[in-house]
Amino acid sequence: MSSACFVTQVATEEILLRVTNVCGECYDDISEGDIIHYDMQNYRYLCEKCQEELSERMNEACEVVEEEGGGLFC
Repeated sequence: MSSACFVTQVATEEILLRVTNVCGECYDDISEGDIIHYDMQNYRYLCEKCQEELSERMNEACEVVEEEGGGLFC
């Protein structure tokens, strides 16, 4: 799923050499030709799996919405 929260592109040699060659969330390797997603809120590249998981937790304003009941005093 692509949205205004992410910019989807193909990993190029330039990105891999100058910016990153790992996912900003899970740190798995990114290879040339992989589909990657730039997280506009946290300024990082994500693999498809991490982008999909993050998208499921975001609202339309690109904010991560945490489930209730996960706090320290619940």
